[in-house]
Amino acid sequence: MAVIIDGKLVAARLREEIRSETEKIKSAGRAPGLAVILVGEDPASQVYVSNKEKACAEVGFYSEKYLLPENTEEKELIALIKRLNSDVNIDGILVQSPVPKHINYENIVDAIDPSKDVDAFSPVNVGRIMIGNYSLAPCTPAGVMELIASTGTDVSGKNCVVIGRSNIVGKPMAMLLMHANGTVTVCHSKTKDLKNITRTADILVSSVGKPKFVTAEMVKPGAIVIDVGMNRDENGKLTGDVVFDEVSKIASFITPVPGGVGPMTITMLLKNTLTARKLH
Repeated sequence: MAVIIDGKLVAARLREEIRSETEKIKSAGRAPGLAVILVGEDPASQVYVSNKEKACAEVGFYSEKYLLPENTEEKELIALIKRLNSDVNIDGILVQSPVPKHINYENIVDAIDPSKDVDAFSPVNVGRIMIGNYSLAPCTPAGVMELIASTGTDVSGKNCVVIGRSNIVGKPMAMLLMHANGTVTVCHSKTKDLKNITRTADILVSSVGKPKFVTAEMVKPGAIVIDVGMNRDENGKLTGDVVFDEVSKIASFITPVPGGVGPMTITMLLKNTLTARKLH
């Protein structure tokens, strides 16, 4: 039976380290500062923004929140970002997605100073991750690396399989595993013989976004299984990509949903903001 990787516990430990380091930085100057911008009134986004605000308060960060109306023009949003780029009290800028359809999200990401891009979505930061010379990493993949490390496992030399190739999770996840000297295979909707590939994985990361997608027959006995999926099943219950009851019987370590990768994402946002403060 697999050991359950408790994301809440790992996140709490990291947040305590961030809070302690923030205290030292504040005594020598100013606290790390994060600005979060929300355009429109998407209910889920409002919850995410509120959670980020609370997380900042928990670790002692300075934070600013900007709630802009749905009809905000792209140029107005970019003007705000440019002002925050030059604000010495702000180390991180995050524009909550999704943005309204009349706004080009790529233009918004491009407008953020790469040194304040705490989502690590800008082409500059993506390029730095590609070549292995980076300080900021996308929050979810970075959180997955922390969860793997919490098991005491050394990624070096391990066969790693990532299911999903999104720009937010799949691609950067593969790069982080590769930088840790894992041998990485990325699978996607066009992959043939998926089951035979996933069964080679010592570390299997699923970010495909389909409930009950990863079954026991797809998993190598003793593998570490990280479930990044956040889906709703037929009963409206939050569930991951992995059939937990099946896979937990043969994996060595497994993340639950909820309570696995989820708690790590905002925690890594805090870590990125702290890193940006040090760089500034």
